[in-house]
Amino acid sequence: MGAEPSPADLYGPLLAKVQERAILPDGKTFVDALPRRPVADIMRDFAALPAGDAALRAFIAANFDLPTQGTGASPAVLPLRAHIRALWKELARAPEQAASGSALAVQHRHVVPGGRFREIYYWDSFFTMLGLVRDGELELANGIVDAMTDLIEAHGHVPNGTRTYYLGRSQPPLFHMMVELLDDGRSNVAARRLSAMKREHAWWMAGAGEVEPGRSGARVARLADGDLLNRYWDPRDTPRDESWREDVATAAASGRPVGEVYRDLRAGAESGWDFSSRWLDGDALPSIRTTAIAPVDLNAFLFGLETAIAASGDGDAEHYAGLARERRAAMNRHLWHAEGGYFADFDVERARLRPPLTAAALAPLLVGAATQEQADSTAAAVAERLLAPGGLHTTLAATGQQWDRPNGWAPLQWIAVAGLKRYGHDALARDIAARWVDTVGTTFARTGLLFEKYDVEQAGVGGGGEYATQTGFGWTNGVTADFIDRYDLSPPRE
Repeated sequence: MGAEPSPADLYGPLLAKVQERAILPDGKTFVDALPRRPVADIMRDFAALPAGDAALRAFIAANFDLPTQGTGASPAVLPLRAHIRALWKELARAPEQAASGSALAVQHRHVVPGGRFREIYYWDSFFTMLGLVRDGELELANGIVDAMTDLIEAHGHVPNGTRTYYLGRSQPPLFHMMVELLDDGRSNVAARRLSAMKREHAWWMAGAGEVEPGRSGARVARLADGDLLNRYWDPRDTPRDESWREDVATAAASGRPVGEVYRDLRAGAESGWDFSSRWLDGDALPSIRTTAIAPVDLNAFLFGLETAIAASGDGDAEHYAGLARERRAAMNRHLWHAEGGYFADFDVERARLRPPLTAAALAPLLVGAATQEQADSTAAAVAERLLAPGGLHTTLAATGQQWDRPNGWAPLQWIAVAGLKRYGHDALARDIAARWVDTVGTTFARTGLLFEKYDVEQAGVGGGGEYATQTGFGWTNGVTADFIDRYDLSPPRE
């Protein structure tokens, strides 16, 4: 973790009281607020504050500047594709040379997702960059990658987002894909980005050499046969600052040690799939067990990172090529569902495959970790079971969690399309892209807005989760623009 204290570290009982009493409707609002006075003075006066929500509301209003709603909430007057081009300016942010409040410094112009998401988010950014590149916004795209490089150099990893309360966790490691998308071959830039890729890999693999068979440590799990896979993790076992109230309620309902539940919730947030039946025993969030699971997509992305470093041809290339070979073999042994014909997650604690088919099964195709036979079988399973009228289902479980049925998400559509194309399944790839553009276009024609997630069964706005569906929206814009341009698609119009 970085040395920068999070709002929970700074405000402790004040944060807990504000969040647990739901003084502000969205828990992220308070942790993004800027203090008007020194923290010590605020906490001294809080200790003498009279009881009651009214007094607490007044205290917050007097001592903090609360953030405003982000961009992307105004209905469009342009056609969809032109609207996406216009949105880059609205979603762009100037460099923040000095951190303020919980924000981390960002030295380059960049793009944020929109709505409540006012800062850079890690895996969102790759999918946003697809649209930036399509629209010639290379300064912004390079600014994002330069910001990611700075973060890795400062912290060893890219945090979930550029806030102090995100420093304990990352997100799906796609930095190498961003580098591949942009790196122009300038030796100093390429060398710095390659060095950052190696450092990020070391962060994900920390402790691997000391983990014994059948044990896990940090983000690595050594299986009984000696194979090594990765999992999501966070060193903190406290409620998330931005979702404190929700996490306290989830842990209280679990009947488990609360620290264990908090860490699983944090790990679920690191996965980007926050939250999904992938991490649950059943349908209820208190049963979350993220840290017990080796996810197929995480291991695929790390295979991609190892392969990318190996392809650099520098002195460490063969070492990383060997790591990639070992990971691919471990994925084949433990993550391939032979009976179902697709890749799936592995339960490390129970030493068995988790059989449900999810959109994460396409990640090994994206990075080239599948054989042609595995890709063909996966394509058949996806076409038969995951394909929905409006795109690709996230999972087949309807739990009310936002990363479950009936929701579809832009990054998963793109991973599927790119992975299927890599193995020659062009027709299915185009079909998924066309269905997605139709969903986004139909909803846009009704609302004039772009959303973070969609209902791919009813071609409408997605729901579920612990906050209201957001507009903007970086990765939807990027993926949709890429699909429209790649396949020359015409979105529906009123």
